[in-house]
Amino acid sequence: MAGKIADPSLAPKGEASYQWAHNHMPALISTIKKASGEGLKDRRVGVCLHVSKETSVLVIGLRSLGAEVSLCAANPLSTQDEIAAYLSTKGVHVYAWKGESASEYKESIRNVLRDEPDIVMDDGADAHAMIHQEDEFSNLRILGGTEETTTGVLRLKALEKSGILRYPVIAVNNAKTKHLFDNRYGTGQSTFDGIMRSTALLIAGKQVVVCGYGWVGRGIAARARGLGAHVIVTEIDPVKALEAHTDGFEAMPMREASLRGDFFITATGQTGVIRGEHIDKMKNGAILANAGHFDVEVDVKYLEAQSTAKKQVRPYLDEYSLPSGRVIYLLAQGRIANLVAAEGHPPEVMMMSFSNQLLSALHISKQYKVLGRRIHEVPAEIDSQVANNALEAIGVIVDNPTPEQVRYGESWN
Repeated sequence: MAGKIADPSLAPKGEASYQWAHNHMPALISTIKKASGEGLKDRRVGVCLHVSKETSVLVIGLRSLGAEVSLCAANPLSTQDEIAAYLSTKGVHVYAWKGESASEYKESIRNVLRDEPDIVMDDGADAHAMIHQEDEFSNLRILGGTEETTTGVLRLKALEKSGILRYPVIAVNNAKTKHLFDNRYGTGQSTFDGIMRSTALLIAGKQVVVCGYGWVGRGIAARARGLGAHVIVTEIDPVKALEAHTDGFEAMPMREASLRGDFFITATGQTGVIRGEHIDKMKNGAILANAGHFDVEVDVKYLEAQSTAKKQVRPYLDEYSLPSGRVIYLLAQGRIANLVAAEGHPPEVMMMSFSNQLLSALHISKQYKVLGRRIHEVPAEIDSQVANNALEAIGVIVDNPTPEQVRYGESWN
């Protein structure tokens, strides 16, 4: 079996983690069972996702539907090595281990693409970008792809706008049953899981600055308030800033927030959100964390260049001593904190995200000949199916409209 992992002996531990996630993802299990008649037989699926226990349930599901699967990580530090080891025993080509260098990370993606996938599942669009950038993959015949994140969808829309997108891509992130739950509740909880594991500090009473008020920022701000923090939101979008204010948070520019924060959490998908000019104003002991996909939101290079000393004080927590005598702490090297310092999103939200991934892959497998080379929304019937499966799994029943209500809703007068 082709692949490269850290330690094959971790497979039994990975199997236990897989089983735990499996038992808490009933909607995804239902989706897999209901799709068994459709199948992905003879399809090769290249998966570039965070190699977590939740991802293992999706990957095993793809295998059960007949797909040959190659898997790499969507971040150099997000792989759970026991999961990589377990999946490698289940017929999956796994190229992933925690702590990959930048060059090893890219080579792992290349190895997945060298397995010539028909369908590419991505998280952040690094695999999609490589297909379009590197000559080695110019002859790949991709039927279509999916994309898990806001950041990745933005990158793919830029590819589409440039006129060079080579195949249809379904923006899984845009499904209601994805971003309303995964981005908001999943990231909100798991980000603080990573922060608390790494710092072991009390959140209540602290000033928490949330940079960005999209669905991820909304979730982080809500969880911070729930933990007793005083929450400040920074934004560049006036509508989102107004929404944050109306939701009861302080909204202000980063130049002002930098003077007040105890914790700073970026959630924008943009570059240079926390810059040197902000770091220079921060109080002694301020803690910086990133919940966006890429490690570009906090200016780590500035910290490295300005610090007089650096040391790791706890797992995934680095202390930077500055010439002023202050110290600043950086979580997870500026990478995505909830997956580096914790285990990522809870299985109960990922069951919906990955149901969308699975059904979108099946949709591509059947409809690729009629799908144009552009970004597609998740079909409404898939979004509804995922919601219904999730409700069924948790035992919630909803009303159906009466015939009179249907007529009323369809009438103009």
